[in-house]
Order: sequence, then structure tokens, then C-alpha cells
Amino acid sequence: MIFFIGLLFSASAQNFKGLVVGELQEPIYGANILHENSDDHTHTNDLGQFIVRSAQVGDTIQIIHIGFEPKIYIIKQLDQLERIQLKASIFDLGEVVVGQNTKNTNIISMIDVETVPVKSTQEVLRKVPGLFIGQHAGGGKAEQIFLRGFDIDHGTDIQISVDGMPVNMVSHAHGQGYADLHFVIPETIDLIDYGKGPYYADKGNFNTAGYVNFKTKDKLEQSQVALEVGQFGTQRAVGMLKLLDSEKHNVYLATEYLISDGPFDAPQNFSRTNFMAKYSGELPGNTRLSFLASNFSSKWDASGQIPVRLVDQGEISRFGAVDDTEGGFTGRTNIAMSLTKPINDNTFIKSNAYYSRYDFELFSNFTFFLNDPVNGDQIRQKENRSIFGFENSWNHNTYLSDDLSATFRVGVGLRADQINNNELSSTLNRKTTINNIQLGDVDEKNLYAFADAEFDIGDWLFQPGLRIDYFKFNYVDALATLYEDQAQTKATFSPKFNVIYNANDRVQLYLKSGIGFHSNDTRVVLEGATENIIPAAYGVDLGTYFKPFPRLFTNVALWYLQLQQEFVYVGDAGVVEPSGKTRRYGVDFTFRYQLKDWLFINGDINYAHARSIEDPEGSNLIPLAPSLTSTAGITFNKNNFNGGLQFRYLKDRAANEDNSIVAEGYYITDLNANYTMKRITLGFVIENLFNQEWKETQFATESRLQFEQNPVEEIHFTPGTPFFIKGLIKYNF
Repeated sequence: MIFFIGLLFSASAQNFKGLVVGELQEPIYGANILHENSDDHTHTNDLGQFIVRSAQVGDTIQIIHIGFEPKIYIIKQLDQLERIQLKASIFDLGEVVVGQNTKNTNIISMIDVETVPVKSTQEVLRKVPGLFIGQHAGGGKAEQIFLRGFDIDHGTDIQISVDGMPVNMVSHAHGQGYADLHFVIPETIDLIDYGKGPYYADKGNFNTAGYVNFKTKDKLEQSQVALEVGQFGTQRAVGMLKLLDSEKHNVYLATEYLISDGPFDAPQNFSRTNFMAKYSGELPGNTRLSFLASNFSSKWDASGQIPVRLVDQGEISRFGAVDDTEGGFTGRTNIAMSLTKPINDNTFIKSNAYYSRYDFELFSNFTFFLNDPVNGDQIRQKENRSIFGFENSWNHNTYLSDDLSATFRVGVGLRADQINNNELSSTLNRKTTINNIQLGDVDEKNLYAFADAEFDIGDWLFQPGLRIDYFKFNYVDALATLYEDQAQTKATFSPKFNVIYNANDRVQLYLKSGIGFHSNDTRVVLEGATENIIPAAYGVDLGTYFKPFPRLFTNVALWYLQLQQEFVYVGDAGVVEPSGKTRRYGVDFTFRYQLKDWLFINGDINYAHARSIEDPEGSNLIPLAPSLTSTAGITFNKNNFNGGLQFRYLKDRAANEDNSIVAEGYYITDLNANYTMKRITLGFVIENLFNQEWKETQFATESRLQFEQNPVEEIHFTPGTPFFIKGLIKYNF
């Protein structure tokens, strides 16, 4: 340890220091820097800074970053930081250098954001290749997520964050890991960073199948107002206004208002309001500060999941309901701060802090009259929550020898959730509380530390990492006769190790390995329902990024993931459903192809084999686990026209353990086009172009209708959107 500390602060006397920015003076992270006089290369850090070793005045460096014109820069001096500005350019896949980038997943997301802009909140998560979503509660509830053979429910096995602020809710009234992204205004998204598998030391709870981190814009290119009007009473208004626009300080305000009745026989009366303000600034010494404040509220009615038998018998339509008094309300207020400060030429500190106030109330009825033949089985899930936390990391780049460069990072953080009146109750018509099934206060804290490194030895990169998490769970049961603050603690260690080989500028091979975890609900932990309070996930990826042609970018990965335990707390019933150990493996294939300067093709094919390890063959399928998914499309952007055609495919999958009940797959096509005239853009979006009758979400559920003598287990579903068109007008100023 003393040896490494001594090496960290070694420095070269002949260094060139640069700062790469865009046309809006924003720092550019991850730009490739090639020192042409020595064939040495490096990258810009979070502050846009880089150092070229053994440089001399007159040397040439080349700077490359996707979405910008490559820049040749002649070194003029060595004694101070040089600001180098890149000029935005027509997107060109030919400029992507595979063999010098350790975050190629970012390349895929940057390609997609550039060529297929996000058009709705639902599309935010679909930007991750292989990730599918489904909505089943009137548009206001968090989406159901599918990835790598997981029915993730609302977020149990994927970690989601926005500007370093967690989205997943621990010990949530509806389900563990509940992740509602509807507080994000799609037009504010600047970068989508994602990774599949548990291979990243700075990602903790819920990072088993993967993680997604959204970064919002630090500044706007221009202000805009937009109006969308579509079928089913759909209207959406968006406003984005630059309040302060200077070289070093920027403030903007973004707002969104959305209403819709949906295609349902009983109108969903959905409404959503979003406000967001963000400051970003450059302080003395190239210190970067950002501050975000936002408020979100949403309410809706829902028709719920309906049984197939009622539709087949003609009793109700596909868009009908058994209990049309379902629905809910949710709201979230956020404050987040980020500070990135350089300590010296090789070191910077990054700090994030956040606070969220969250409210949730949901009425559902899944089984109708199965449990209560008189009043019905409607339930209410409700909670009020405060979340606060921080993360600080120390980041250092150095050369340990002439042929060995290294990056070190050490971080610590805390997340604390205080949940008041976490409730599950039986209700009637949203008005009457029949009885409380669960009611209490949860106090859950997660203190963590992580350390990782990257050693660059010629064409090889080695990335070891270790994460330590400490949890404290507290619960006060309001239904208990006597007061008792139940408590439990648990610590877990999560090692990681990745190896990357850069064969050349067109081919990169990698082997990733690591242990991740998802925690269980506090109430499960304290009930002693499982010995595995924090069940581990063991993962391995073997893959490659390569460019067989200059404008064709591809990724192939073979992967394996085993979970120690999948005890899941079912908030709908207040019980634990054990599913034991599971094993998943599969292959992901992704490509992005630029046929012309203005024409792009994208495609993803994902296969997964998911099974329970402890159950007998034939009864060991994992319900709703996707086995085959695919997306593809073609987009264009020429002169004043842009748009595209996109499709997604989900194969039939087992809805129960022995595949006796099958969830039907679907194939859906969407179309969009826009035309820009100076400051005005006119456009349209068509969802489900061919008007397919499809089931967006499906569950094998045992239910009983009021007139039935015996319960029936079969598919209950929420219908997918039929042909839906909406128009857009946008004004930029």
C-alpha cells in the first residue's frame, strides 16, 4: 500500500495540460487524445481535462469525440492549462475509435440519443439495448422492466439513477426497488450511461442485471416551447427556457404538463406535471458546480389487469375493466448538488448530495372477489418518504512507469430512507378502509465505500474493484400491541475484476466478472423469512466491440448470472414469495450502421435462458422471464427532415413455472417524422403503426368474479396501445 501511495504523485516535467470543451463551453468527458509524435493516448476526465506526457512545443495531438469534428492541435506551450474547443459536426460513426475507449456502452447510447431522440418518458429506458418495459396502471405507475432474462418488476434487479440521485425505492409499499422515472422530462436528457451485469464498484444495491444512469443537460442550446396533441384526449405541453446564459454560468427552467384519457372504456383521467430548474457553473480553478431542483406530481384512474376469459366471452372489450376504481397518486420533490473540483493536474474530487420527498398512493384489484366475496379485493398501498444521501470520490491519474499508466478511485457514501406509514390495506371503492394488513414506519440506511483502479499496460487494461456495503434496517409495526423498534444490520463485500484487450483501433475484447446484490425489504429481513438478507449475484461477461467496416459498430457478449436467492417481498399481498437460487445465461448482439451521412440502421437481438436451480426440470421456469427480444429500426436526418421507423419484438414466454400458462409475445412498429422551418418544427408520432392487438403486461393470476362459484387461474393483462397518432409543433428561440 505504501508503495502505491508513493507512486501516485510521480509526475513528468514535460507535460501538456489541456481542457476540452464544446461550443457551449461545456466540458467534454471521454474524448480520445492521441499524441501523434509518440502514439501515446489518453482520455479527458469528468472535468474535460487531460495530460499528454513527454510533450514538446510543436508536437501534434489529435482530439476525437463522437458528435464533434476531429481536431488537430499543435502544442504551443507547456506551462499552463490550454482550453481547446471542439466544433459540433454531422454525426459520423467512422470517427469512433473502438480500441481506445473503455466505456463503449456510452458510445451506443450516444449514437442512439443523436440519431433516435427520446420522444416520451416511456422511451427513456428503452434506450438500453435489450431492455423492455410495460405499463399496467393508467400511465402513472412505474413501468414493469425486462432485461437479460429477468422480469425485474419495477426495479428489483436494475439500479437506476438521475444525476447521481437514486430512483429505486427500498422497502417500497408496492415492491422492492420500485423505480418511477416519470419525474424526468425527456427533453432534458443529455447522456444515458448504462452497463449490464454487476461489474462496477461504484454501483451498489439492485445492480445485478445492470444499471442505468441518466444525466440531464447542464445548459440549453436554445429555449423552446412545444405542444403535442393526439388521440384519446392526449395533450402535452413542454417549455424549456434559458434564464441565465453566460460563458461560465447557466440556469434553465424546464416544465411539462401531460393529460390523457387513454384508449380505455373508462377514461384514465391521467395528468402529470413536472417542473425542473438547473444551475451549472464553472468556478475559479476549473471547479464545476451544478444544482438541480424539481417537482413532480401525477394522478390517474386505471382499468387494471383484466382476465382473458371475460374478453373471450365478450363480456368486456380489450379496453374494459372489472374494477374501474383503480388508480392512484404520486409525487416527488428533488434537490441535488454536484461538485467536481481539481486538486492538482492529476487529481480531482467529485461530490454529490441529494434530498427527495416522495409520496405514493395506489389502489389495485388483482383477484376481484377471490378473498372477499362481498366487498371485493381492492387494496391500497401508500407511503410518505424522505430520502437523503451523498457520495464523495477521490480520482487520480498517474504513470507508474514508462509503459504503465493507472487511474485510481476511492469513494464513500450514504443513503438514508425514512418511510412513514408504509401501508397495505383492504379498501372499497377507494373510500372505505376495511382493514389494515400492514402499517408501520421503516428507517433504512446504507453506508458504503468502494475502490477501483484501471491499469493500462500497452494494449491491455486491468480493472480491479471492491465495494463494501453496510445496511441497518429498522421497522416499527403500528399494528402491534406493544411498541417495538425492530432492528437488524448486515454487511456485504462485492469484488469486481475486468480485463480489456485492445487488439487495434477496430477491435476490443473484454472479460468482466463481479459480485452484485439486491437487498430485501426491511419487513422481510426483520421477520427472519430468509437467511439471505442481501442475496448475492455472481456474473461473468465475455464479449467484443468491433467495427468490421468504418461505419458499422457492433457488440457481441456471452453472459452468465447466478443469484444466491430471489426472495421477493410481494407488496400486493404483504407476503414473501421464495423462488430460491436461479441461473441465467445468454447472448446479446447489438449493431449500429451508418449507411449515409443522413441514414442510420440500428438493431439488437437478445437471448436469455433463465431457470430456477432448485426445482425439478419442467417445473423450473422463471415466470415472465423473456427468452428472446429484438429491436431494430431505420432513422434519417437530412436537410430539414428527420424521423424513423422502429420495431420491437418480444417472444412468447412462460407465465408460470411449468409453462402451462403462456404470456403471448408481440411485434410493434412505431413511426415518426419532423420538418423544421427556421425556428418552427412540425412533426408527428404514430405508435403501433399496424394497429396490432397486443398485451403489454401479462400475469398468471388466480381470480374469481362476483358471479363465479370457483376461482380460475389464467392470464390477466393490460392491453397495449392501439394505433395512436399525435402531432407536434415546437418553437425554438
